[in-house]
Amino acid sequence: MLGSTYDGSYEPVKEICEALDAFEKRTGINVPVHVDGASGGFVAPFLDPDLEWDFRLPRVASINASGHKYGLVYPGVGWVIWRDEAALPDELIFHVNYLGDDMPTFALNFSRPGAQIVAQYYNFIRLGVAGYQRVQGYSRDVAMRLATEIEKMGPFELITRGDALPVFAFKLKDEVQNYTVFDVSNAVRERGWLVPAYTFPENRTDLAVLRVVVKRGFSHDVADLFLADLKRQLPRLQKQPIPVHDKSSGSGFRH
Repeated sequence: MLGSTYDGSYEPVKEICEALDAFEKRTGINVPVHVDGASGGFVAPFLDPDLEWDFRLPRVASINASGHKYGLVYPGVGWVIWRDEAALPDELIFHVNYLGDDMPTFALNFSRPGAQIVAQYYNFIRLGVAGYQRVQGYSRDVAMRLATEIEKMGPFELITRGDALPVFAFKLKDEVQNYTVFDVSNAVRERGWLVPAYTFPENRTDLAVLRVVVKRGFSHDVADLFLADLKRQLPRLQKQPIPVHDKSSGSGFRH
């Protein structure tokens, strides 16, 4: 996964491929790799060109990316590419009898508008590599500065710093016992900020964090507004005798 949903970090695709190389050498079993680049697929090529995660690694057979995330297109479009035709499983190809002829397709488009595809095409032409570098680079700058300022506040500890995806997660320090990340999420929601609080998956459900996602439009000025509101709410939280909200309080992100 090139950009974890939980904390914005890149998973070590190259190291995973190397481990699978060793596995194949021991067992003879060949395991191809699919890279979920839902967000990072539109970030890493522009900001981390030396990071090997894509078809430069022979074991990577396919990659997907979401245009409606860091592709800068409104929701409803995603992309998947295969290394070559041999890597595309036959089970994914639909053969449609269309006007008396066989039409093979693996696109999941159904009958729907193509506006998002046009918007993606426009962005590719209008922005190009240099434009995506500027847009994503600015978002990463905002994320890293915001993470640093939150760390300076005192009660928070960073899990990630926004230096992969422009996304970072942070927790309360262990000594903070009278309020939770779920309390923090509810407090900033009062100021209009939707900052989900959640626990990590199985085997790390003890770790509860808040996550901030920085995208196009989230400027340094917006970051300053968020910092001001977070600082405004902290004194009240720090006066709480006991936590008010926990993971059952519905502070997460609703799809």
